[in-house]
Amino acid sequence: MKRRGFTLVELLVVVVVTATLMSCVYAMAQRLLTRARIVESSNNLRNLVIANQGYEADHGRYCPADNQFNNLRWHGRRISADGKFDPAQGLLSPYLGHSRRVSICPLFKAMVPDPQSFEAGTGGYGYNAAYIGGKPGSPWDRETKLRIPERRANVVDPGRTVMFTTTAYARSGGLQEYPYCEPPFWDFGGGPSGMRPSPSVHFRAAGKAIVAWCDGRISLENDNRGEEHGANPHGGDSMEHALGWFGREHENGAWNPRSR
Repeated sequence: MKRRGFTLVELLVVVVVTATLMSCVYAMAQRLLTRARIVESSNNLRNLVIANQGYEADHGRYCPADNQFNNLRWHGRRISADGKFDPAQGLLSPYLGHSRRVSICPLFKAMVPDPQSFEAGTGGYGYNAAYIGGKPGSPWDRETKLRIPERRANVVDPGRTVMFTTTAYARSGGLQEYPYCEPPFWDFGGGPSGMRPSPSVHFRAAGKAIVAWCDGRISLENDNRGEEHGANPHGGDSMEHALGWFGREHENGAWNPRSR
């Protein structure tokens, strides 16, 4: 008895079903990979909070964001103003374990594979320099030339005050690391102004930003910026690269420990 072979229609159905299944498996694998990267990045941020809490326990204040000459920051040190940062020589380095370096966010590394994007050593994370790593108006210590940071006792509600977030900076060529998570408005010492900085909070975790609060809590936050953004002198498009702010903006919201 002669066997009947597959018809062209049947073969096409098999191909379509197989392609659909492969597409579903791939999408599921990508979602699982993204979740794993979010977990790893969240752990990196939690370790930064722990390191900063250790710094505060030793010095009575949180880690300064930088110094007056901009060659020493929380994440690294450089010899000249246009030189590369050594990521093992930052103000927070002694509290970051054996490597003395900030761990790189796997989400950011997947988006920006160019190793030059990691030369600053921030790992894709930014510090609340406006209110935790410093104070409005950026006062400097006369002897050390370091920015004067905040004391833990002055952070009324640590669970609602930002310490670190996922960050990036938009430039004409794409994304670059950025060491600070800028608040919704510049504060020059007289309270939040009406002037916007170029946003640096990066919503790269499946459309959300990963936020580390002063009490060590980690959360995923939605972008609430709308169409407003600050001027970008480097030709970057913050809307295109999912940069913005989260939470309420009155008195700079979650950035300002005195705004409740």
